[in-house]
Amino acid sequence: MIRFLIKGIMRDKNRSLLPILVISIGVFLTVLGSCWFKGIFTDMIDVNANFSTGHVKVMTRAYAENVDQMPNDLALLGASEFVRELNTTYPNLEWVERIHFGGLLDVPDANGETRGQGMATGWGIDFFSPGSNEPERMNIPGSIVQGALPSQPGEALISDDFARRFGISPGSPVTLFGSTMYGGMAFANFTVAGTVRFGMRALDRGAIIIDITDAQAALDMADATGEILGFFRDGQYDGEKAAAIKEAFNARYEGDPDEFAPTMLRLNDQNGLEDYLALSESISGIMIFVFVLAMSIVLWNTGLLGGLRRYNEFGIRLAMGEEKGHIYRSLITESVLIGTIGSVAGTALGLAAAFYLQEYGLDFGDAVQGGGIMMPEVFRTRVGPEAFYIGFIPGLFSMVLGNALSGIGIYKRRTSVLIKELSV
Repeated sequence: MIRFLIKGIMRDKNRSLLPILVISIGVFLTVLGSCWFKGIFTDMIDVNANFSTGHVKVMTRAYAENVDQMPNDLALLGASEFVRELNTTYPNLEWVERIHFGGLLDVPDANGETRGQGMATGWGIDFFSPGSNEPERMNIPGSIVQGALPSQPGEALISDDFARRFGISPGSPVTLFGSTMYGGMAFANFTVAGTVRFGMRALDRGAIIIDITDAQAALDMADATGEILGFFRDGQYDGEKAAAIKEAFNARYEGDPDEFAPTMLRLNDQNGLEDYLALSESISGIMIFVFVLAMSIVLWNTGLLGGLRRYNEFGIRLAMGEEKGHIYRSLITESVLIGTIGSVAGTALGLAAAFYLQEYGLDFGDAVQGGGIMMPEVFRTRVGPEAFYIGFIPGLFSMVLGNALSGIGIYKRRTSVLIKELSV
């Protein structure tokens, strides 16, 4: 019977083409919408973790209270030994030192005189240690516009927008002015190795990235660091695991009254992300539910109308002696076939569009800038396992349900009035 129904679907375009098109479009939008919401919130978590919060972060209590001010005078001392201890205690995380600082970037002319200055936000990260993943974690290689990564101490990366504003090119000298860990004046000369653009206005306006050993030397922070960030080795943030690690770590120092005792925060505890993540997950779930529900109603109506249009066909089949149960079962089977064809086609189109946007994304520019939460300018989809089946919920279930409801009318037909109905 299935082969017979498939031939009917293929040959009778008036009966099958419109439902398949409607199902395909609905499933396409469902799959793409699901991947879109997942991509937005995943990118937001990744950007904040990689550039600012880590999956967990260790710093002194005093530093944590004033973290927005980048207070390196409250930094952790004995950082290298502390990192070794963390690696031993929590081997499922990768621990890295970071120094976050602010300062004034001075651009000299050919005579060594100042020809331009601008405020800059700086990072000291590990460029040169064997096996360091810091440049890749911050997507620095993929963000380079001119030049290359620093290859030796004394080289720096600066934001491309800043470089263009002051006519800086790779090989140019710049001077960083700031304050040391002990409150004194700090200045250090660097050679520009390259320029970068991250696609986030707050970073691209003025940034300098140097090796952490250069930052320690410039800011008088020998074996000290402002922050130690921990990242799960699989790259995926797990809020429950992070909370357990944070609770166990902080319990070790609970009885220490020293304001310079270390404390740990997880990603949710920083930059106002706790409420934002909870809200975003709720909004994402609600929007996907509403989207699937709306598509389900549309496809349900499609199945319902398709069944009602075939009222006379069912009458003819009953007049020819076909059993009502057989007609009903064939209608349901046919709806399963049409729903499957439309769902497969819509899922394929949705995945194709999602994979394209995952690679290239859409640029929202100024619409997402501002606030304390880092957001990328280019939003991308994220294709997960659920994308391969979520479209079948409205595509298959709703089509079958619509036809099942419309098919109830088959059992209400009375054979005694069929000839009168067909003769009209």
